[in-house]
Amino acid sequence: MSTFIATARHAAEARRWHIIDADGQVLGRVATRVARLLQGKHKASYTPSIDTGDHVVVVNAARVKLTGRKEDQKIYRQHSGYEGGLREERARRVRERKPHKLIEDAVHGMLPKTTLGAAMYRKLKVYAGPDHPHAAQKPTKFEVA
Repeated sequence: MSTFIATARHAAEARRWHIIDADGQVLGRVATRVARLLQGKHKASYTPSIDTGDHVVVVNAARVKLTGRKEDQKIYRQHSGYEGGLREERARRVRERKPHKLIEDAVHGMLPKTTLGAAMYRKLKVYAGPDHPHAAQKPTKFEVA
């Protein structure tokens, strides 16, 4: 009896497209489901050292829900690398300017911080509204419960 280990070619052939509607869903719940799909942990052929994950399209990112008082208290920070280069923004302002960044940052924090994690992150497509240009890939609807 031999153990099956997925190869990169096998993983690429088995790759599928999923679409998730974030309208009214809690940010953390959506992000964990997306991260698991990108990593391929939902598949029996999951291999930690190979990118076995699927492509994920998230629509209605502007309508994702933040629980509690996170809308006013959660702070997104970025630093330019220069002295005094720290910029801070509240979640409410981020939602107004770039609503897709809420989901992208949450998912990015859940993926591995390696080259493999970067390859997984590239398979994530997030759109603020209900429209997306990936209809030709025939994405299957994925429910976040």
